[in-house]
Amino acid sequence: MTSTAPFQRLLALYPSLASAPPDLLDRALADAVVHRVPAGAVMFDEHRPCEAFPMLLEGSIRVSKVSATGRELQLYRVLPGESCVITSSCLLGHQPYNARGVAETDATLVVLPAPAFARLVATHEPFRAYVFALFAERLADLMQLVEAVAFQRLDQRLAALLLGKGRVLATTHQALADELGSVREIVSRLLKSFAEQGLVALGRERIEILDPAGLRRVAGWA
Repeated sequence: MTSTAPFQRLLALYPSLASAPPDLLDRALADAVVHRVPAGAVMFDEHRPCEAFPMLLEGSIRVSKVSATGRELQLYRVLPGESCVITSSCLLGHQPYNARGVAETDATLVVLPAPAFARLVATHEPFRAYVFALFAERLADLMQLVEAVAFQRLDQRLAALLLGKGRVLATTHQALADELGSVREIVSRLLKSFAEQGLVALGRERIEILDPAGLRRVAGWA
């Protein structure tokens, strides 16, 4: 099984798994399944049972908290070579999901059944260290998110978000609102203000940064 292309890519992206003894690795991957999902597919959702550990080979997955009114706050993204810390915590704690995961792009992943994940965590120290290192890394990211939401104005957060996405952004106002945990109308109003100040140029699903230094001042970086 490990000779097939998806599993070769899996071992290249997840070296803590590749270092497992051959018998443990073969047993872990015996029931693993390769999934290919389209952009927009809901990978998991709140209150659903957590039954497997996904390892991403291609694409990206957005993990967010969704309110009763449908507003979203993006918590983090999962990229190839990474894994979802909420999935890990749910598997380890035998709890249902408390967030939603959606494929941002077409994605390919290898799904490891919960018993195989539990065996690897219990018996293979490098894999266990990898899983718990993710907790520390994601916790730091989430603390930064809490700080931004609690203590920064929305215009500061929007300016910082734009600066982190390159000179030209192919995105929608709704997508930016989802990342910020806000609503489209407020983000659109702020973007219009940025455009009036000459900081950005707005087009259909397109934002061009004209004055990065000005945006840095708005973000509080200068």
